[in-house]
Amino acid sequence: MNDCVFCKILSGAIPAKKWYEDDDVFAFFDIAPQAPVHFLVVPKKHITSLMEAEEGDTALLGKLLHTAQRLAKEQGCGERGGRFVINCKSDGLQSVDHLHVHVLGGRKLGWPPG
Repeated sequence: MNDCVFCKILSGAIPAKKWYEDDDVFAFFDIAPQAPVHFLVVPKKHITSLMEAEEGDTALLGKLLHTAQRLAKEQGCGERGGRFVINCKSDGLQSVDHLHVHVLGGRKLGWPPG
């Protein structure tokens, strides 16, 4: 997708503080962190939102979540936990039309979030 911010990050056209990358997923730190730990994990395959994922994406979705969990543990969130957020479409306040998981931790997070 030519106008997708995350696709541009994946291609290197927009810089990001990359933290992890493999053949299927990419993780980078949020530019406006809302917690001491705040990073995003995105699939390299462009999927507009979780609502558009197809049955054929099942393995990728599992890898996306497992990678988010593993990286959260590496950031020190294994014992006390954190929050894994997937915003979907306009009502879910999705701001970039590319599936992504926000991982937040490092402090007690309030509920509801807003």
